[in-house]
Formats: sequence, structure tokens, C-alpha cells
Amino acid sequence: MKVTIVCRHIGRTSKTTIISFKVAAVLTCLIFPLLQLQYEPNIGLAQSVNDPNLRVESFVEGLSSPTSMTFLDNENILVLEKEGQVRLVSNGELVPEPILQIPVDTDSERGLLGIAVMNGSGTSSGPGQNASAQTVFLYYTELGEGGDLRNRVYKYSLDGQTLGNPTLLVDLPAIPGPNHNGGKLMIGPDNYLYGVIGDLNHDGKLQNFPGGPDPDDTGIIFRVNPNDGTPAPDNPLSTDPNNPLSKYYAYGIRNSFGLTFDPVTKNVWDTENGPASNDEINLVKPGFNSGWQTIMGPISASGSTEDELVRFPGSHYADPLLTWLDPIAVTDIEFLESSSLGESYSNNVFVGDNNNGNLYYFRMNPDRSAFVLDNLPDLVVDNEDEQSSLIFGDGFGPIADLETGPDGYLYVLSHDDGIIYRIVPSSSALSSSPTAGADEPTSTMSPIEEQGQDDQAEEDSTNDDNENENENDNENN
Repeated sequence: MKVTIVCRHIGRTSKTTIISFKVAAVLTCLIFPLLQLQYEPNIGLAQSVNDPNLRVESFVEGLSSPTSMTFLDNENILVLEKEGQVRLVSNGELVPEPILQIPVDTDSERGLLGIAVMNGSGTSSGPGQNASAQTVFLYYTELGEGGDLRNRVYKYSLDGQTLGNPTLLVDLPAIPGPNHNGGKLMIGPDNYLYGVIGDLNHDGKLQNFPGGPDPDDTGIIFRVNPNDGTPAPDNPLSTDPNNPLSKYYAYGIRNSFGLTFDPVTKNVWDTENGPASNDEINLVKPGFNSGWQTIMGPISASGSTEDELVRFPGSHYADPLLTWLDPIAVTDIEFLESSSLGESYSNNVFVGDNNNGNLYYFRMNPDRSAFVLDNLPDLVVDNEDEQSSLIFGDGFGPIADLETGPDGYLYVLSHDDGIIYRIVPSSSALSSSPTAGADEPTSTMSPIEEQGQDDQAEEDSTNDDNENENENDNENN
């Protein structure tokens, strides 16, 4: 408004007004609007979904590079920030100070990356649980004794707003990296602790090099006892606790920012980030070998065979259920365990990406073994039309995490925006409570499906490649 006033009155200035003022005012009129255009928020980047019965609202703002989140109960959320802060959101408000500050290494995709919560009864957290009787698990990159850099999982006791009594559960490598650290954690339907770590640019047997180094805890999904970190006794590759394979549920994973399980079948699912091509979504059965570095994407397009893979007793290969030929930097995956957004969304799948800020939606087929993808018979997204047909929402920035809230709505954590967004029925009133509207299911239909990743050129694993291919930089991201 001030600029407009100056422009309108420039012709009325008295003859005594000095020339310099006129010149300055003219320049202001010409230049300042350009600056406004440059820095004004781009309205086209506003968050939106393509279901007119739903809308997006900003639930919590003010986070710094968040990587993961989890609900403690109906009113409280823990959010991780990459630089090492554990933040508490209580009744829709971000508590000003972190409840825990952890010294972490933050180079590339290192940092405070993953979180899971277990109640006193030994099950994953959820609505109606008592936050004071819970154990919190954190995955982060830390400098160990003697300067050894490690990715580690610690368990903490939660007492009110205090996390204490850290106990080391899982000790994993972090070198060379500095990317491909994975980091997502979950308490599975069997009450074991699951976590994923990427390949850290290693070239070993776990990366399907038959002559490579022996298993070294890279490129795996681990499955351990949440009380003491010992291997689950029925893990698929070995029952000998002295064998490194005894901790593994799956291997051959390049990197991942998404790990979850189907609430109906209890099967594990993950997302996987390809190099310059082939981001994936996988159904992960026990003993799954995802194929990296021999196979990414469908085996039929790889020029390789299963005989070229490193096969441990109890392992098996399976093709991804969806592949993006051009990486979108696929991130988190979430089964919406709720009908609060409409029956059509209940127990179906949302997926996020890093590169485009897109949210994707997939309907499960009747036996829940795959997605309904009538327009993608080859299960490969390889053109713009196919990609566009899968997008459910956009404008979220790099999506670091997706969670079903106790209100049944979908919560979307944006790494770069530092915001938790919430997708709610269009008719619902604005509320800061995650329990508001929990009993207000709406009849909505959904048109769409899914997503992808941002990796750059495939790294030479002996090369300390600093590519931030999925600049979710979490992890996320």
C-alpha cells in the first residue's frame, strides 16, 4: 500500500522536491513490486487433495527439518527433528522447548531419523493409551567411543514430558555413507521392533555380491526383541543368535524411508529408493531379498535372473508391486486404519514423496496382495499421464512421515515446511485436537494412487558418494 501511495502522488510533488527523491520513488515503484512477486508465497503450491469431500489444514507449525512422528495417545505427538531434537506436540500445540536434545551427526542423510512407541502392555501405541507408561525407541547417528560413527537404536522410558534411562538395543554401522542410513522404526503386529537401514554404499553379500564381504548389518530390515534387542527367535534366515543373519527379516535393500504393516493381513510393506531409476513399493514377506544391487524394478527389465542373487537359506526374491522408472524419492507409506475420511479409504494406502511434494493413494485388491492399478498393467510408472493418474494430493513439500491419527484423519509431516498437515472432511470444523471428529465418518470417494523418489546418479559403492538423492535428508525425506 505504501508503494502505491508513493506512485500515485509522484506527479503532485512540489517543484522544490529534490530530483533524487523523484528518482528514488520511481525506482521504488518499479522495483519493489518485482521483489514482492519474487518473495510472495506461490499460491499454486498450496496443499490440496483431489477429493472435493476432503481438505487440508495446517495442524502444527514451527518444526525444524522434521523426520518422523508418532502418536503417544489421543492428545500427544512426538516429532523428531534431524538435528537431534525430540519435540512434543500436546493438544495441537508445539511445546516450546525440546523434551530431549541428542548430539547426532547430521551429514547428508544422517541424524535423528526414526521413532516407535510401545505401551506398558507391550503393544504399539494408539488411542486411549497412557503416555506415562510407554517406552520410546529412537534411531539416530551418533559418534561412539573412540570416534566410531554408528547408527543406533536406543530405548527410553517416558515419564510425563521426560525421556530418560537410555538403553542401547541395536548397534549398526554408519560408514561410509553418509547417505542410505534408512532409519524408520515400527512395533510390528507381533510386538517385535522392526527397523530399516540402507546399504551405506557397501558392496557385500547383503547387496547381492556373491564374492563380497559377509553380512554386516547394511541394506536390511531387522526384527528384534524390544526389551533387550536380541533377535526374534523365529526370524527367517537363521535361528542361531550368534549368526548375524538371525536379526534380519529382509535384505538386498538399497535405502528406505517407509516401513509399515497391513492392519488386516499383518504383512510388512516398505518403500525403496532406486538410484537413477526404479523407486519401489514392496510387499515384504519373511526372508525377502529385494534384489539390490543386481535388480531394481521388475526382474524382467533388469537383464538379470534370480540365480545371480545371493540366496541365504530361507530367503526369496519378489518383484515390487509398483515401480517408478523416474525416481520421485518415494518416502513413507501408511495404511489408513480408519473410515473417518470415508469408507472408501479405510485400510487402503497412502504414500509420500520427496521430489514433488505429492501424496499418492492406492486401493488394495480383494486379497490384499497388490494394488488395484487398472491403468498400469505392467506396474511401472514410465510417463507423465501414468504419474498424474496416481497423485492424490500435492503442495506438501518433501513428505517425511504419514500417520493415522486417533481421530482417524491422515497426518502428513513436511520436512522442508516444518509443518504437520492434517487431511480432514471438508465439512469438519477447524480444531487443534487430534481426537476431534473421530466419530464423524463422511462418505467420500477417492480417485487415485501413488508416488516416487529423488535419487541422483547411481553411486559407486566404493565411492563415498555424497549424493543426497532423496533429499528428504532424513532420512526424509
